[in-house]
Amino acid sequence: MPRTPIPGRTTAAAEGDLVVFLIGMRINHLWAPHHWLRVLVAMPRMLRELRRRPDSGLLGYQLLTGSPRTYYVVQYWRTKEQLLRYASDLTGLHRPAWTMVNRYERKKALHVGIWHETYVVPAGNYESIYGDMPAYGLGAATGVRPLREGVSARARLEGHR
Repeated sequence: MPRTPIPGRTTAAAEGDLVVFLIGMRINHLWAPHHWLRVLVAMPRMLRELRRRPDSGLLGYQLLTGSPRTYYVVQYWRTKEQLLRYASDLTGLHRPAWTMVNRYERKKALHVGIWHETYVVPAGNYESIYGDMPAYGLGAATGVRPLREGVSARARLEGHR
């Protein structure tokens, strides 16, 4: 993934349906790292595991921060079935991480909050433009191609890329 800007306007090279999965955590008690640090480091481990498995369905991701207390990941997946398969895989890192989070919730300690949102996006219901940007977001996940001059956002949403 190039880190230097790509001159001009580009669009994601995504084709077909895709899944956007947002997952994050909020540190509720900053001065209790022994409660939230394990949750914070679990996600990068799972992402490394998924990168080593090209057949997992994970197309790409962006690690982001919303504040000094809030961290999240935007993930792009090929299909919801592949996302759900990873979530329920008994041999992967997700299951132990989920067990750990459930244990914290049962204790009602409220030291760390977690959330996720899943969006199944049919083809023709997403579009992207990157102007003088390195590949980012969906473009980093699927690659980019030059944006055709004169093609509007409406046309891209209707599948005319």
